[in-house]
Order: sequence, then C-alpha cells, then structure tokens
Amino acid sequence: MSEQKKFDHILVELPREVDKDGNVIREGIDGNYAVVSINRPDKLNAIQHKTIKEIADALVDLELNSEVRCVVLRGTKDYTKKPSFSTGADLSSPLDPRIKPNIPAHMTLLIHQYHRSFDSMDAFPKPLLAAVDGYALGGGSELALICDLIISSKRSVFGFSEIQRGIFPSGGGTQRMIRNIGLARATQMLFLGEQHSAEQMYEWGFVNFLVENDKFEERVHEIAKKIGNSATTSLMVIKKCIRFGSQVPLNVGLQLEQLGFGVNSAAEDVAEGIRAFLRRKEPNFKGF
Repeated sequence: MSEQKKFDHILVELPREVDKDGNVIREGIDGNYAVVSINRPDKLNAIQHKTIKEIADALVDLELNSEVRCVVLRGTKDYTKKPSFSTGADLSSPLDPRIKPNIPAHMTLLIHQYHRSFDSMDAFPKPLLAAVDGYALGGGSELALICDLIISSKRSVFGFSEIQRGIFPSGGGTQRMIRNIGLARATQMLFLGEQHSAEQMYEWGFVNFLVENDKFEERVHEIAKKIGNSATTSLMVIKKCIRFGSQVPLNVGLQLEQLGFGVNSAAEDVAEGIRAFLRRKEPNFKGF
C-alpha cells in the first residue's frame, strides 16, 4: 500500500487496516470503501479546476488500491456555514493567466481541461456513490451526475443556476442530465435555473436514496459498506455493461455483456460465491 497523497482541496479517507491478528495498523473507514470529501467549507465546497483534477487523481489511486471496492464522493462533514455537497464553480477564482476570457478558443480550451477531468472520473471502474447533504448546484449537480448512485438527505437541493449569470452548465450538464432524467425535465432545469428539492429529484429518478437528515451518515455508511463487501470484478463488469451498453444498439450491448461474463468467470470471487451458495453460507469475497 503506497503512502496516501496530500491534496489541497479534498480529503481522502481509506479503509481501516488490520494485521493478521486483528490489530489495527491504520485507523480509517470501517468497510471496504474510501471516502473522497471536497474540503472547501468556507466556499460551500465550490470547485475550481484544481478541485476536479484532485478528485480525478485520487480516483486513479483508488482504482489501483485493492482494499477499496467502491468510493463515496461527498462534501466535507465539517462545514462552517451550511451543509453543501458543492455549490458549483468558484467564480471568484482566477483563471490561468494564459487564458483570455474574451477569446473563444481560449475558453474552449479551458472547458476542455474540465472535461478531461470529468471524463477521467466517469471512467472510474468501481462504484462511485454521491453522498449529497445540502447544496448540489451547478457543477455540484454535474459531479453527482458522474456517480453511479446518489444518496441524498431530505434537506438537499439541486439545480443549475448558471443561466441566471448568463452562462450555462458546461461540465457535462447539458449532456449527462438529459440522459439521466430525460429531455423535458433537463430542459426545464437548464432554462429556468431553479432549485429543486431532494424529494423532487427523487421523484424524477435522479436521486436513488432519499434519507432523513439525522439518518444520513448512517445510511451512507450502510450502502457503501454493503457494496464494498461485494465481488469487485462483478461490480466492474456490471458498471462497464451499464455505462457503455446503454450507449449502443441492444445487439452490441449484449455482445459486451457476453464478453463481461467471460471476463468475470475467471475471478476467484465467482468460485467463492458458488461455494457459499452450495453450503448455504454468506460469501466472503476478497476483491481483486
């Protein structure tokens, strides 16, 4: 296990590490999952390109960490103002001095840099869970869109307010949101720039788990721990089939599923799952 990297805009919590005798070597998460927290509480976790790049870099490290079978992405729990997943782009942050905001080609390059980091996050092969407590606006909603499942407290709000500033959600919001909740609802959100309650987003199918505020931390841990106890290769294949199979014709998606079945069959966790079923016991999956 390599040393944990230090970041400026995020915190990364790894699973607890114990030796063969059960002694704790490293304190951490009680489960086979990691937590990546945006840690800019004074800015309501507003994001700069550095923030997105740090998240993407952390996910590359976690992809190679066999102790981690899924990742929770969230805003810091230690908020100083109000709970916030992220209020989106930090408009007060300076641009790269080489970027001229009045030159379209320069601004196209700027958003291309954002897209590269978002695309890197989107390619993360392990389950990525958004734990949304508080604001998820603009780029915050775009970050949630990258994730496979969204767990939201009832006090959370979602929306794309960019139109009110004469801009628009260009971190994938115009593309991924349509694919998530449909053309009519996404267009409503993008054109009007209104905030939507967690209950509304749950009804629209954007939020997977709607949780009472005082039960939020417990529920996030419960879901992440359950997924973290699953078979890693199966999770990876399922995610690939869902993400890419939904973008191609059915016959091509089924070919992807067939190949995925073949790849998964070589995993030791398959043998463990079958043994446990025949013995009527709970499987003890080892991951990669």
